[in-house]
Amino acid sequence: MVSGRLQNIILNELKLESFDFHDETTANQVPGWDSFNHINIIMAVEKDYNIRFKGLEILKVKNIGELQKLVDSKLQ
Repeated sequence: MVSGRLQNIILNELKLESFDFHDETTANQVPGWDSFNHINIIMAVEKDYNIRFKGLEILKVKNIGELQKLVDSKLQ
């Protein structure tokens, strides 16, 4: 399940008021989530959670649920 915290980071970066995120939601389904904003979102997630991703980890992420799992694994 996608946390409210992660959802808020994405919404803030994309300047969206709301969006119905699900684990299976992909970037191309979210308005404004392009390659440039993808970088901004990843950097904002790293900053907010005080974590760092490796490039290969990010390349393996296919949807929001997988991003949440990656964040959770970094926090353990």
